[in-house]
Amino acid sequence: MKSERFKTGWGKLKEIDGEAGEKVIESLKEISPDLGTYIIEYAFGDIYSRDGLDLKSKEIAVVAALTAMGNAQPQLKVHINGALNTGSSINEVKEVILQMSVYSGFPSSINAMNALKEVLAERKKHGIKDEIGKTATKTNQPNRLKYGEQELSKLDSLQVERLKMAYNDFSPELVKFTLEYGYADIFSRDNLNEKYRQIATISALTALGTAQPQLKFHINAGLNIGLTETEIKEIMLLMTVYSGFPSAINGTNTLKEVLAERIRN
Repeated sequence: MKSERFKTGWGKLKEIDGEAGEKVIESLKEISPDLGTYIIEYAFGDIYSRDGLDLKSKEIAVVAALTAMGNAQPQLKVHINGALNTGSSINEVKEVILQMSVYSGFPSSINAMNALKEVLAERKKHGIKDEIGKTATKTNQPNRLKYGEQELSKLDSLQVERLKMAYNDFSPELVKFTLEYGYADIFSRDNLNEKYRQIATISALTALGTAQPQLKFHINAGLNIGLTETEIKEIMLLMTVYSGFPSAINGTNTLKEVLAERIRN
């Protein structure tokens, strides 16, 4: 007899990941059917069935986290499928992967982009026609540094000054490249909603677990541009599935700190 959690989870798995997710569960039957059951009951029955964060946002968060971690290519392919199934366009998925070059480096983005190519080829073979989506507008800014300052200031009006105070004397190049590449080149691109950009960044930094000050900044930035406390809590719960409970606990504690500071200020 299958539990209600299992039935709910199986339905959610099929809704999000379709055949790709079913293949993962099928592959576990011989070696560890219990693992397959827990994936369905917990990941999809308990977590994905919660309604504090919409499915498109959840799959953007997972693609970002798995890209950043870089050690789960088969699962990344499943969730690229999931992102496309839940409303993301091809260009939105590309943009999430491109953004991860800022947080986990170019190799992780290259590998994820290749995984996307494979997924799209497989979907095309099955007759699935995915929406291409908006192409980023070319900005051709003459002063990338100034433009980067403007983009970062949209997230937090004081952060450019903090960045300069921390590193201008010691490593001015770090300040320059952070602003020019991270914000003028990447965050300024207009083919991914600013909320999805912060969801991707918060989930990736939570999953990586090695950049608490940067996670703190982006949680604060997410709240500044309209993410809710509930939505960020849901990202942390989602990360229990993909990067484990310790990373989710640490991320939740960081969220608590940010909320307490915002009340004090």
